[in-house]
Amino acid sequence: MKHRAFALAFAAALATVVVSQGVAAQGLRPSGAAPAGTGFARPAPGPSVTVPAANAPVSTAPRQADFIVAVVNSEPITNNEVRSRLARAEAQLAQQGGAMPPRDLLAREVLERLILERAQLQLARESGVKVDDFAVTQAEELVAKQNSMSVDELYRRLGRDGMSRERFREELRNQLLQQKLREREVESRVKVTDQDIDQFLREQEKGTDLAAMEINLGHVLVLVPENASQAVVAERQAKAQRAAEKARSGEDFANVAREFSDAPEGQRAGGLLGLRPADRYPELFVTSTLGQPVGSIVGPVRSPAGFHVLKVVERVTAGMPTTVVQNNARHILLRTGPQLSETAAAARLADYRRRVLAGQADFAALAREHSQDGSAKQGGNLGWASPGRYVPEFEQALNALKPGEISEPLASRFGVHLIQLMERREARLTPREQREMVRSTVREKKLDEAYATWAQEVRGRAYVEYRDPPQ
Repeated sequence: MKHRAFALAFAAALATVVVSQGVAAQGLRPSGAAPAGTGFARPAPGPSVTVPAANAPVSTAPRQADFIVAVVNSEPITNNEVRSRLARAEAQLAQQGGAMPPRDLLAREVLERLILERAQLQLARESGVKVDDFAVTQAEELVAKQNSMSVDELYRRLGRDGMSRERFREELRNQLLQQKLREREVESRVKVTDQDIDQFLREQEKGTDLAAMEINLGHVLVLVPENASQAVVAERQAKAQRAAEKARSGEDFANVAREFSDAPEGQRAGGLLGLRPADRYPELFVTSTLGQPVGSIVGPVRSPAGFHVLKVVERVTAGMPTTVVQNNARHILLRTGPQLSETAAAARLADYRRRVLAGQADFAALAREHSQDGSAKQGGNLGWASPGRYVPEFEQALNALKPGEISEPLASRFGVHLIQLMERREARLTPREQREMVRSTVREKKLDEAYATWAQEVRGRAYVEYRDPPQ
């Protein structure tokens, strides 16, 4: 079995955890949170769960009468569901800083995301995809750990915001169901060839590889109201054109932003959006500025929000590392199914762990006898691994260990693992190892693209009936 396949089912679904305003589900890998000032970027797949800040005020707003806003294959989505998710989205955007898109536009995006989630969950149930309680508990503990709190403290925080333990665990279970479905449906579509790797390396040399690029853009937004007349659109476009001409003539961009921009950062930060990975910008911003030298002015370019004028302030491209920290680990894998649940497998592995720590058993001997992985003959030994060889959650658990330590049982879509770190070292990468790291990066990029295609296929097959618009 490929080492990369040791993914926790919730590896990406719980990839981004922000204590102050949210736990964002991010699809196949952490990416793509819509940055400030947009409101039109494609929403990342998967639901999100908000963990309120310790000093966050408790909402006392009256809950309005609920009604159905959409039906997905006969299953309703209610206005209160949209309102709840909308509040989380607004809180997350506010924390990031920058322009808040029009509320009705954001509400429509939230509704479309809920429709996509509902269609995927229905498909998961129809396909027989299930999530064991052990995996939900593991996800629950991970959320608490990433927020530097106990599980009890996590639920006290959530309870202040009206979210019960049952509801939170149900949202986690839904995230895990979606992740398992994506792994089954999408991963088989992705193949990485030597030509893909060569192309990636060429792009990196040219500074056009988005996965290795960070950019800082100056931004002027001239909003266009929804359903605006042609005359209003023309007027707003002319205003954006004047801003672009002033910026190109050499006038200070911050002054231009303060004069013309409808985005909050125009007044607060001189239009600067800040240095961030390229995949955290809207695709429109990235494609419009790609290949343009630092200092260039681009636009006006049109989006559903309005007209944008962009300045390439800074661009940083990361190079391929020559030395990395490598781990040498071994594991025991118990595959789960009708005859062995995740809970039962975890209990068995916990007993193996107890016996090894007590000196009553040898890890390698247990692996040879019980592990259901191809590494069993080698006592579970996985060999030396560079960063990126394992899926993030497996790697995260491994990196948290000290040499000699054994992890708690760890669930994945292949079963449940017990991991022991044997050695750790700093090593210089060979050319072959560098290409393997590139292969992992290219695969993640292709997985994102394959997921987007698959998600649209699922959405296209679903019957969706829109009712009253969300309020």
